[in-house]
Amino acid sequence: MKLQIQNESEIDKLVDAYIQVSSGEKITFLYGELGAGKTTFVKRLVRKLGSEDEVSSPTYSLVNEYDVIGGKLFHIDLYRLKDEQEALEIGIEDYLYSGHYCLIEWPQVIEKLVERAVEIKITTNEDKSRSVEIDLVNY
Repeated sequence: MKLQIQNESEIDKLVDAYIQVSSGEKITFLYGELGAGKTTFVKRLVRKLGSEDEVSSPTYSLVNEYDVIGGKLFHIDLYRLKDEQEALEIGIEDYLYSGHYCLIEWPQVIEKLVERAVEIKITTNEDKSRSVEIDLVNY
């Protein structure tokens, strides 16, 4: 599925499209440059899933956990990790196989650890709008 997001007020379109495409898949890989809107998307999704938790970027903590209706949502940022081994050392498999939502920024180092995930690719355009592609992918 492809979307155009003109501004931050349209992020809910992305959240709704994600829920439709994910079909219950809870592992999600978020691709996009710094400032593309990955954390903003997670903030809106956490709200949509019934949480009042304050959402922030997990760049330094690596993992932020939020209580949502029906379980938890883990927001994971792997930007600072060099390879799959470092991800394994922080216990990435515990999050991936928990049965809870796992939204992972900079997932390139762990792509081989999953069989299937939703991919969200956000590209910033010259006019500051965002082009978004959402796909359910088998690895």
